[in-house]
Amino acid sequence: MPLSLPLRRRVVVLAGLLAGVPSLPALAASQCGPDSMREHPPQVNFRVDNDLFGGADQDQGYTNGAQITLVSPNVMDYTDDPCLPRLARWVNNRLEALRPGEFEQQNMIFSLAQGIFTPKDFTRRDVIEDDRPYAGVLVATFGYNARRNSRLQTTQLTLGVVGPWAQGKQVQNAVHSLLDDEKFQGWDNQLHNEPVFALTHERMRRWPADAAANAAGWGWDAISHYGGAIGNLSTHANGGGEVRFGWKLPDDFGSTPLRPAGENTAPTRGGRALGWSWHVFATADASWVIRDITLDGNTFRNSHSVNKRALVAYGGYGIAVMKGRWKFAVARYHSTREFDGQEQSPIFGSFTVSRSL
Repeated sequence: MPLSLPLRRRVVVLAGLLAGVPSLPALAASQCGPDSMREHPPQVNFRVDNDLFGGADQDQGYTNGAQITLVSPNVMDYTDDPCLPRLARWVNNRLEALRPGEFEQQNMIFSLAQGIFTPKDFTRRDVIEDDRPYAGVLVATFGYNARRNSRLQTTQLTLGVVGPWAQGKQVQNAVHSLLDDEKFQGWDNQLHNEPVFALTHERMRRWPADAAANAAGWGWDAISHYGGAIGNLSTHANGGGEVRFGWKLPDDFGSTPLRPAGENTAPTRGGRALGWSWHVFATADASWVIRDITLDGNTFRNSHSVNKRALVAYGGYGIAVMKGRWKFAVARYHSTREFDGQEQSPIFGSFTVSRSL
C-alpha cells in the first residue's frame, strides 16, 4: 500500500518517537536497577479489535482497530537514570514535583492506534443519512500512571488525525482483499482531514487492597473506575467497574484492554507469577457523551453526521491466560445504541497479546 507524502512524514515522526521513548529491550538488558527491573519489566502489548468477532452481519460501526503499546518499568526507580529516555525522565521529575511522595509507583506508556468506522450497507456509494459516517482515526498516545497501594490514577494525551490521512479506507480494503470479502463502496464520503486531540484522566480502586491474598491460588477482585476526556476527538464523563476470578490474579488494575490503564499497562508489585495463571473477567462502563467526532462529524467543516445518544453503556467479558513473559486475553463487548436510528446494538471482539521484555 503506497503511502502519501504527508503520511510518510507522520510515519517518520512516529518512528522517531518510538525510537526515543521506549529503548525497552536495551533498558531491560542494561545495569539499570536489575532487582527492580525483574519486578517491573518493560512490556509491549499488541491488540486487535474487530466486529466480525461479534458474529454474523456485524461488519459495521466500529468495525476494526489495532493498537501497539509500549510500557515502561516503574520510573520511580529510574528518576535520574540515564538509561531512561530523556523525555521520560523530564516528565517524571516534573510530575513528581507536583505531588512529592504521594505515589509509590509510576510508569509511562506510548501507543499507536488506528480505528475504522463504517455504516452497515457496504454497497451504497452515496451518503447514508441515517447511518454513521465513514471515518478513519490514526492516533498516538502518551500516558502516565501513578499508583499508591490499591489506588491508581492515569492521564493520557492523544494526538492524531481523522480523515483520509488516517488511511482507514486503504487498510480496510487491504484486509477485505486478503479475506476475499466485499469492499465498502462509500469511502468517498468519509470525514475530512482534521487534527484531533483528547486529554483523558481516570481514577481506579481495587478490592481487596492487598493483592497478596490472590497471588498463590484461587481468588477474586473488583476494580472501580471513573473519569472522563476532553477534546475534539472525544469529550465525555464515565464510570464503571470490573470483576475478576481465577488462578493467581495479577496485581494490576484490570484486564479490560479498552480501559486507559487496563491490560498490562498499570504498575504492578511482586513480579510475575510462577507457572501458569489465568482468570475470567467481566466489565461495564457508562458514559455521558458530549462529543464524538466519529458521530458528530468534523469540527470546523461541514460533513456527514448523525444524532448521537448522550448516554451510552457497554458490557464485556473475557479470559486472560499468563505464562512466564507472555499474556493472552480475549474479550467480547456489547454496547447500547450510539445514535438515533441505529439498527443494531454494536458487538465486537478483542484479542490482546503482551510480552514482558
